[in-house]
Amino acid sequence: MSSSAQIGVTGLAVMGRNLARNFARNGYTVAVHNRTSARTHALVEEFGQEGTFIAAETAAEFVAALERPRRLVIMVKAGEPTDAVIREFAPLLEPGDMIIDGGNAHFADTRRRERELREQGLHFVGTGVSGGEEGALHGPSVMPGGSPESYATLGPMLEKISAKAADGTPCVTHCGPDGAGHFVKMVHNGIEYADMQLIAEAYHLLREVAGYSPARIADIFRTWNTGRLDSYLIEITAEVLSHVDAATGRPFVDVVQDQAEQKGTGRWTVQIALDLGVPVSGIAEAVFARSLSGHTALREASGGLPGPSAEPLGEADAAAFADKVEQALYASKIVSYTQGFHEIQAGSDEFGWNIDLGAVAAIWRGGCIIRAAFLDRIRAAYDTRADLPSLLSDKSFAEEIGAAQDDWRAVLVAATEQGVPTPGFSAALAYYDALRAARLPAALTQGQRDFFGAHTYRRTDRDGSFHTLWGGDRSEVTA
Repeated sequence: MSSSAQIGVTGLAVMGRNLARNFARNGYTVAVHNRTSARTHALVEEFGQEGTFIAAETAAEFVAALERPRRLVIMVKAGEPTDAVIREFAPLLEPGDMIIDGGNAHFADTRRRERELREQGLHFVGTGVSGGEEGALHGPSVMPGGSPESYATLGPMLEKISAKAADGTPCVTHCGPDGAGHFVKMVHNGIEYADMQLIAEAYHLLREVAGYSPARIADIFRTWNTGRLDSYLIEITAEVLSHVDAATGRPFVDVVQDQAEQKGTGRWTVQIALDLGVPVSGIAEAVFARSLSGHTALREASGGLPGPSAEPLGEADAAAFADKVEQALYASKIVSYTQGFHEIQAGSDEFGWNIDLGAVAAIWRGGCIIRAAFLDRIRAAYDTRADLPSLLSDKSFAEEIGAAQDDWRAVLVAATEQGVPTPGFSAALAYYDALRAARLPAALTQGQRDFFGAHTYRRTDRDGSFHTLWGGDRSEVTA
């Protein structure tokens, strides 16, 4: 078998198959391989006219088909399946070759794999790929990590197959060493969880408080999608809400069980944020909301608990309320991105990745699930000031969220009075208020900790750590 393929893809489920087709459509010769060879041959038979494929039945044939430096893309399930594929192929490779993991791997696994393969002279490139099966085929947002040397040869290929932003910029950037790419993809998914939860809460408020039908709410979302909320998720939300179930004639959203599932990346975002000490309360509430939705027995047992009865508003009041919900949604969305970018910066500092936050915002403008018009402004904010402490420190975002806050608060008052749960909106506002507060009640928390555990505290009027001898004369001592 000739060594003529510029890249190879092993693991030909939907994502792997579409990524292989994307490479072929862009003029690359692509070696393809799957554990079951029938799937390999089916791809070539069905899509062979799209480009040049080399079907390999064995690992040895697959590696032999690749020109050097070999670029081998793994598209299998995260965890042990990925390790198994690496164990199969690594012994067949030579120094300078690279293995690219395009799955949703945990960044800690990516760091381990990169270290182990580096010792063998191989490059391991943990690569986040966002956009689903359509993105994989037509152009995803790509978040590669790994060595600069690997990106020098792989990067141009990824740039060619990636989505392009409105200004033509490829939606791919070298995020940093070892696990940086998968870390950025993890946080992307965490923001995605929060974004979806906030949109769902906006729908719920418009349904329960404003009294609008799903079709009417779909029209509202279409209108929002022409303004500052312009995004892929707002766009598809309108499509979902306007869809009518063919079997029953009812709104599609009313025949779907209200139990949201998750694959784990949102949980990872929250878990790692806890390890880093970064508050991502909006993302956490989105994860917990999905978890709560699945506890059907708990919800059924609690369904009779007392609460207010929702009373839909009149037409004029409903329209005014919808405008307030738009403000609350936009402000909460800014907070979600603020928290996500804070976590990326903290991860970059912790692991020495030197991630360019402006570049991350730039590659999320196309291809990925959270692509949105306002990412251009996020990119500009970080490009103007690389050391920006928070998106809320940017003048334009601060002004917008300040202008939205009265309506944001009014929406939460209405939600509370009507008994409509809004964990995402509420967490976002609490985060905003905590940041702007001159003092937080954490001073009392530290006093309590010092009382029961002698954990010490710091004073506002002088340096050092102190402990009060609680009881007796309650004298203060320097710790």
